[in-house]
Amino acid sequence: MASKVNPWGVCRSLCIRSRPALQCAERRAALPLARRGLADDTTTRSDGPNANASRPPPAKYVRPPPEHFADNWLNAEALAKLEQAAAGQDLFDEDPGHKFGMPALPGKDDKLQNRYPTVIHQITRLLMRDGKLSQAERHMSLILNFLRTAPAPKINPLRPLLPGSPPPEQLPLNPILYLTLAIDSVAPLMRIKNMKGMAGGGNALELPEPLTARQRRRIAILWILDVVNKKKSRGSGRTQFASRMAEEIVSVVEGKSSVWDKRQTVHKLATAARANLNHPAIASKRGRR
Repeated sequence: MASKVNPWGVCRSLCIRSRPALQCAERRAALPLARRGLADDTTTRSDGPNANASRPPPAKYVRPPPEHFADNWLNAEALAKLEQAAAGQDLFDEDPGHKFGMPALPGKDDKLQNRYPTVIHQITRLLMRDGKLSQAERHMSLILNFLRTAPAPKINPLRPLLPGSPPPEQLPLNPILYLTLAIDSVAPLMRIKNMKGMAGGGNALELPEPLTARQRRRIAILWILDVVNKKKSRGSGRTQFASRMAEEIVSVVEGKSSVWDKRQTVHKLATAARANLNHPAIASKRGRR
C-alpha cells in the first residue's frame, strides 16, 4: 500500500525550520560590523584575557576619625563644666558671667508665698483692686522694668536716702533695692495717735506713737499711691498706671515728690506732741501698769 505523503506539506515544514537558522546567520554577519564600528571608541573596554590585569585595583575606603569637639576655647570650657558636674561640684560657683549671685533654691520647709521679697509682696497687695492679683503683679513687673531701664537718678543732698545706700548710678542695676530705698527713705518713723477726751473738755490728746517697719512702709506706699492717682493721664493702655507709679518712685529718690513734705509734717507734729507724754492722764495710766 502506497503511503500518502503530501509533498507540499513537507516543503512547508522545511521552510519553517530553516527560518531561525537564516535569522541567526544574519545576526552573526551583522555583529562583526558593530564591533568594528565600536573599535574606534577609546572608552571601549577590551574583553581579552589580560583586561583585568591592566586596570589598577580600587582604593580601599578608610573612614575618617570622628570629630567630637572642635578645637576652640568654647568647647574646652564646656568640657570643663561637664567634668565639674561629673565630680559633683557647683557649676555656677564664682562665675564671672553673672552680675548677681544665683538665686537660692527653696528649702523643704519654705512656703510658696515667701518666694518674693517682703516689700514686693506688700506693694503688690496694696496695688490690687477688686481682687485682681494678676493685674497687680503685671503692674509690679512693669514698675520694676521701668526702674531697671531708667537712667540713674540725681540725689538731692537736702533729702538724702537712707545711710549706707549704694551710689545712684548703681540703683538701676537692682530695681528691687531701688524701690525699697525709695519707700524706706520717705516712710515716717512715727504717727499721731488721738486719745479722745483725754485732754479734758472733750478734746483729744495727741500722742506720738512709733511704727514698725511694715507699718512705715504701708503709710509710705499709700502716700505715693495718693499722689499717683491725682496725676493726669497722658495716654491709655495697661502700662499707663505702671509708668506713672515708676516716675513717682524716681521723683521720690530725687527728692522732688510731695511725699517728702507729708513726712516732714508728720515728724513736726510728733515732735511737738512729745510734751503730751507727761500729761496727768497718761502718767496715771503708767502708774496703774
